[in-house]
Amino acid sequence: MSGSRPTREDYYRVLAEALPTGTLVVTALGNASYLWAAVRDAPENFYVEDAMGLALPLALGLAVAQPERKVVVVEGDGGLLMHMGGLVTVGAVAPANLTVLLIQNGVHAASGGQALTSAALDLASLGRAAGLRRAENVGSAKAFRPALAAALEGPGPWLLALDTAPDLEVVVPPVAFDPVVTKRRFMEGIGAPRYVPTIFGGGRLAEP
Repeated sequence: MSGSRPTREDYYRVLAEALPTGTLVVTALGNASYLWAAVRDAPENFYVEDAMGLALPLALGLAVAQPERKVVVVEGDGGLLMHMGGLVTVGAVAPANLTVLLIQNGVHAASGGQALTSAALDLASLGRAAGLRRAENVGSAKAFRPALAAALEGPGPWLLALDTAPDLEVVVPPVAFDPVVTKRRFMEGIGAPRYVPTIFGGGRLAEP
């Protein structure tokens, strides 16, 4: 742990230990994905690249499409503020299998560490106002452990806003980040049929 605030890695170590088998994990751009790949790379991980604020909408779609699986999404406070509609939609759809982990470090870490316009915003209160079943602010890895266990036991959706020290130094992931490879590996990991697009629109599912 660095200083008085826990690091992203502190939380990730707890998450890696607690995840049930088969859980789908969606991580936002930058160190949210790079560090998670270093801690626990798996076919069931979907690493979002260069799409700030879109990890949550993607995870929502997965939670609806895969209701028998647990889905965990790691989004940043800056990404959430860019796409508040995603949180409101989560509250409206209310998937019981979705847990939202918000890295609340007060900066846009992936773009250089610029301070958020509302760094002190109470994100748990925001989640409750959006209609999520449970939303809590978490200030330490020790407090995260029981909160995460409760969230994974369900029902959700849950939001845990994790107070985190900024990590501006880029982590080098152990695997190459190619969006096409990530997509194909993830689809194979969840047993989804491959979609074959056509030049003029439409498409079809590949034969098994």
